[in-house]
Amino acid sequence: MLLELAIADAYGAGFEYADEMIVNNDLSRYVEHPRFRLIPGTYTDDTQMSIAIAEVIVAQVPWTPEVLADSFVKAFKRDRREGYARNFYDFLVEIQDGQEFLTKIRPNSDKSGAAMRAAPIGIYPTAEKVIEVTTIQAAITHNTPDGINAAVAAALMSHYFIYRLGAKRKLGQFLEGYVSGEWSKPWEGKVKSKGWMSVRAAITAVMRNDTMSELLQDCIAFTGDVDTVAAIALAAASCSEEIRQDIPNHLVTGLENGAYGRDYLMGLDKQLMSLVNKKIS
Repeated sequence: MLLELAIADAYGAGFEYADEMIVNNDLSRYVEHPRFRLIPGTYTDDTQMSIAIAEVIVAQVPWTPEVLADSFVKAFKRDRREGYARNFYDFLVEIQDGQEFLTKIRPNSDKSGAAMRAAPIGIYPTAEKVIEVTTIQAAITHNTPDGINAAVAAALMSHYFIYRLGAKRKLGQFLEGYVSGEWSKPWEGKVKSKGWMSVRAAITAVMRNDTMSELLQDCIAFTGDVDTVAAIALAAASCSEEIRQDIPNHLVTGLENGAYGRDYLMGLDKQLMSLVNKKIS
């Protein structure tokens, strides 16, 4: 899950709001963004914050706002990287720990930050637990109805496939049974910054593609905030029996592999997936 999320994030980062780059969407390589200072093959905040969430889950420590905020800060401080919104990047530079994070954050966003990091939460054994846990983490930064609903829908996407709850063509219908939103309505056009937009587009792409390679290209083809769309979609689709896992090997080997790169993601993935069907709190 985390490896596929990171590949999607890194690949999509070259196309984020760079619609002129769409001609390069052939999966042949990681492309350089025309305006952002990102090294091709490097993941962004979508992956780093998902790592922070996954680390809290596998550690099985109390799921509290301060513990989660501490994990966000720790992940950033040990491995500063581009990709965060500039104001949030500066905020993370200035603060020291989770307590200060909670004191100073303005948690009123309805953008995609809470949704982009929610996929690992799908590992919890019931939809009700996924909703409870996701709501707590989302409210830290995105304590708005749309911000929370988008995060819950993203977490339930991976949960749906991990626990084999139905066919992928019924994914949207399943989500509408738990969280407000038109999740089964096909998304069309450019994806802007609102969290529900990225999740809607990700659901549409997952439901209409049968291979990971086609899925990744389809996510990018929407244009707009496509690294987040791709990260959400491929994290969930990596757990689906109906989707062929055919990400090109050169995108796997070309993903960064520093201290928290490819090998670390694979190890954390293994720990996370070992919790399937186990009682985790």
